[in-house]
Amino acid sequence: MTAAPATLYDRIRAAAAEYPERRSAILPALRLAQAEHGGWLPPEAFREVAEALEVTPAYCHAVASFYDMFHLQPVGRHMVEVCTNVSCALVGAQQVLEAFERELGVHAGETTADGEVTLRTVECYGGCGWGTVVAVDHRYREPVRPEDVPGIVRELRRGA
Repeated sequence: MTAAPATLYDRIRAAAAEYPERRSAILPALRLAQAEHGGWLPPEAFREVAEALEVTPAYCHAVASFYDMFHLQPVGRHMVEVCTNVSCALVGAQQVLEAFERELGVHAGETTADGEVTLRTVECYGGCGWGTVVAVDHRYREPVRPEDVPGIVRELRRGA
């Protein structure tokens, strides 16, 4: 007989046991909750994490809202993130972002109508010598130019 899968609460408590203070497990707990909730953190996720770590939902939300890796709104199956920090901005990040907006038919922070692609801006990917850096499903591409965007979108649409 196999054991029932551990609940989110149980998985968070197990992660917290690895830390000297339970609240120190906030990042792994939020990652577990985001995975549990289909890639984003709805309000109930903050309540669940708060209960398991014995902190407030407001604390969980404050931490999650600080980091780009946590999503406070539903996201698409694919994620396109354009670095807009100064180094990338100086080599055309705005034009790359605008090319993605045209190709996808959405603005930064939005998801395509079919729910497939979310377009976001990020503060920095640390590829300052290779801008513009674009992460497609967490895989870096650099340098990306506006003329590269249609091909990247075609690859995403084909599932490559």
